[in-house]
Amino acid sequence: MKTPGFQFEVLHADGAARRGRLSTPHGTVDTPAFMPVGTHGSVKGLTAEEVAATGAQVMLANTYHLWLRPGADVVNALGSLHAFTRWPRTMLTDSGGFQVFSLASLRKIDDDGVTFRSHVDGAMCRLTPEGSIRIQATLGADIAMAFDECPAGDADRATVESAVARTTRWAQRCLATPRREGQALFGIVQGGTHVDLRHAHLAEIAAMDFDGIALGGLSVGEETAAMHEVLAEVAPTMPAARPRYLMGVGAPRDLIAGVLAGIDMFDCVLPTRNARNGQALTWHGRANIKQSRNQRSDAPIDSQCDGPCCTTGYSRGYLRHLFMGGEMVALRVLSLHNLYFLGALMRGMRSAIEAGRVRAWADETLTRMREGDELGPADDVPPSPKS
Repeated sequence: MKTPGFQFEVLHADGAARRGRLSTPHGTVDTPAFMPVGTHGSVKGLTAEEVAATGAQVMLANTYHLWLRPGADVVNALGSLHAFTRWPRTMLTDSGGFQVFSLASLRKIDDDGVTFRSHVDGAMCRLTPEGSIRIQATLGADIAMAFDECPAGDADRATVESAVARTTRWAQRCLATPRREGQALFGIVQGGTHVDLRHAHLAEIAAMDFDGIALGGLSVGEETAAMHEVLAEVAPTMPAARPRYLMGVGAPRDLIAGVLAGIDMFDCVLPTRNARNGQALTWHGRANIKQSRNQRSDAPIDSQCDGPCCTTGYSRGYLRHLFMGGEMVALRVLSLHNLYFLGALMRGMRSAIEAGRVRAWADETLTRMREGDELGPADDVPPSPKS
């Protein structure tokens, strides 16, 4: 990595899968790593200390939302993101590019940037590549992301091609904008599920002076099998010396597919969102704590989990009681469990890569999850990555 204070090294490889280490000014990140999402500067329902206790080494915050409220200047005045959020470890900020997709009904895009109608107060606000980088500099995360256009998963090829071209132009403008001293910048590759567009755009972004490379525009409505195929075809060809980041992906089967393809970093709101719906992630698939079968169960969420929620006496019956009664404790316990589980999943993959058996580990884990899933069959085993 070219930014002072940052270093990335691959310690072990098993096929395309990589066990690495990312060093930043706020600590070391063991990869592959899952990064909890603190959109507004906190992971929903949890304190920074609780998130850290799950083993997380990076937290992600969102530029767009913090820009609107409380404002980047307010965050900066209160010590920048690390002091503001009480998160002492590595932080990454999204650029606002995902909101180009998620807030499509509230925005108008052109070659210069994006005009949003604020979901907070209805005011019109303008975000450009230069503005995104300046906001991220003011927020002060360790890693900033380039501003990109993220098309929907069902967008036609012409729309995806336009987004790719615009993202390249915006990437150049992001690199030309001064950023906070000691802040790394990652570029983003678009292209939808069109493998040829992905390869072409990867070549353009990889040729630029970014510290890391991300795959964006996945898990935005496309078929899971199509996403896995893109990962298998494209991820192994990403620059080997730089961190590889898959944005917005957090289902266990998708994390495993990403790691097998050579991805190093992931983020997603899934663990806490699922918790708020009464769903727990387990080594035997997804569990629905709301089901009546759990009413008299004294079993933990997951008998194979060594996390604090499963080893300190929280029974399924008690959690169901709390959830059905609308008690906040149930959402907090399930959120903590799900974050701990994804951290354990990553630790398991890191160990399997070091042992040279990651594909066997993945097959065993996915089989067990499919057979025990309480919410129906999950998607099939991801394809083998292409070298």
